[in-house]
Amino acid sequence: MKIYGDANSGNCLKVKWVCDRLALPYTWVEIDTMKGGSRTAEFLKRNGWGQVPTVELDDGRTLAQSNAIIRYLARGSDLIPSDPYRAAQMDAWMFWEQNSHEPYVAVCRFQAVYLGKAISEIDPNLVKRGYVALDHLERHLAGTQFLVGEAFSLADVSLLAYTRVAEDGGLELARYPAIRRWIVDAERMLALPPVR
Repeated sequence: MKIYGDANSGNCLKVKWVCDRLALPYTWVEIDTMKGGSRTAEFLKRNGWGQVPTVELDDGRTLAQSNAIIRYLARGSDLIPSDPYRAAQMDAWMFWEQNSHEPYVAVCRFQAVYLGKAISEIDPNLVKRGYVALDHLERHLAGTQFLVGEAFSLADVSLLAYTRVAEDGGLELARYPAIRRWIVDAERMLALPPVR
């Protein structure tokens, strides 16, 4: 399997982390998205959306969209709850991540890290919505170890990717003790070095 990704992208790292956690062999192919690497004719044959991550399976089939990829790779593993209701809760968090968290938390980081904007120049509406997402996450994690109860799941992988680096985009994590505790726990589950 090949993972076409950008090592600075949380969406790409999700795929790497799941492969590493489950000991799935892969070859990482670095794509420089800022230099148009995901817009070449060759890449667009693999992913017509022109986005990373993209996975090319050993049989040549490809799969895109980070949460769909990790859902596929983790099938049958302990990263997906066996209880259908718990699995649906996991999916709900993964959908929420892409709709209500990533568009703000990740985009604040993108503006600072990729575009080189000063924190003070980041769109204040993005910052406001980023804090709304972090507030919601904090409220939930104040009452549970992981997002779906006491078991680590793909929901945690999905939300960890950009939450752990939210401060790169100017979003302060000091006010979120439950999120900070969860980041440490999730990093431990993935054998990741602390981001800070």
